[in-house]
Amino acid sequence: MKTRAIHPFPTPAAVLALLAGAMLPARCQPLPLGHDRNRPLPPVVAPGHSSTQDQAGSAPSDAVVLFAGGELSAWCAMDGTPTRWVVKDGAMECVPGSGYIRSQQCFGECQLHLEFATPTPPEGSSQGRGNSGVFFGGARYEIQVLDSHENKTYADGSCGSIYNQYPPQVNASRPPGQWQSYDILWSPPKFDAEGTLLAPARVTAFHNGVLIHHNAELVGGTGWLQRAPYQAHPEKLPLALQDHGNPVRYRNIWVRELGPRAKPEFQLADRLLDSYCGRYQIGRRESAEFTRGGSGLRLKFQGVEFDMFAESPTHFFAKTVDVQAEFSRDGDQQKVLLTIGEDEGGRRGTKAP
Repeated sequence: MKTRAIHPFPTPAAVLALLAGAMLPARCQPLPLGHDRNRPLPPVVAPGHSSTQDQAGSAPSDAVVLFAGGELSAWCAMDGTPTRWVVKDGAMECVPGSGYIRSQQCFGECQLHLEFATPTPPEGSSQGRGNSGVFFGGARYEIQVLDSHENKTYADGSCGSIYNQYPPQVNASRPPGQWQSYDILWSPPKFDAEGTLLAPARVTAFHNGVLIHHNAELVGGTGWLQRAPYQAHPEKLPLALQDHGNPVRYRNIWVRELGPRAKPEFQLADRLLDSYCGRYQIGRRESAEFTRGGSGLRLKFQGVEFDMFAESPTHFFAKTVDVQAEFSRDGDQQKVLLTIGEDEGGRRGTKAP
């Protein structure tokens, strides 16, 4: 007599494990080789016609406008000095060899809208044709800008790609010279106080109104030939646009900050921050000392230290307690007004020689 094998009913834990494996998003799978020439290219789709094809649109009323066709005061070179990019016919244009450009203001979780046009007539091929990039987190995480209209290159370097990580789901590129749009939802990586990664960066993006990334989880920094692991950094950092040697144009750039409203933060030039550093005598018995700390200043007062963040080129604030500092000049003397809570009048100090 043969004995029939009995297959036990799977445990709830086993069922959950099977379901988790079945539902694991493709983007959580290990990535192919960087710049793999055999990686399938995204299919081409016609992006339709947006209302901004012939004329730049306007920003929402709650947006921070970074460029509306006039001047470049919201932008600077990466070191905080004036940029050498130019404004032509209502657009800001990369001057090849001038270097990256970054926003003065810093942003964390946000919605970014911008429009770009690659040069016409087109010159070059692959990565040498209409190349630029939109960076979050300073210059750490890039959404590629490229002339990908009838221009073959590696998939994770095509227009709309999260560079060297994920190709766009489709190629929605317009011909060179035509205005195109990006609408990007950015969620920066989160780190704890010790610098341990708590949550990776995520991107949802539309190219010319077509979804190209849906909640894509970045594996770390983007870069040519390498995928840098995450390194702890502030949640709020400037946006940046890349100079890759092509005169790519941009217009109608605005940002909507998401999540709880907070004070705006700016990344100031090193030389300006250095000018604020020093010991300030406050009356006969008190003093305040400012040193460089991260991308801002660090204040030592009454034996307590605070990281101070720039709300403007002269105004700084702490995030842990209501301490604010306003810098000014009186002839050759550097002054500071230090206020704590409802400290009427504040504490005025003069920088020691």
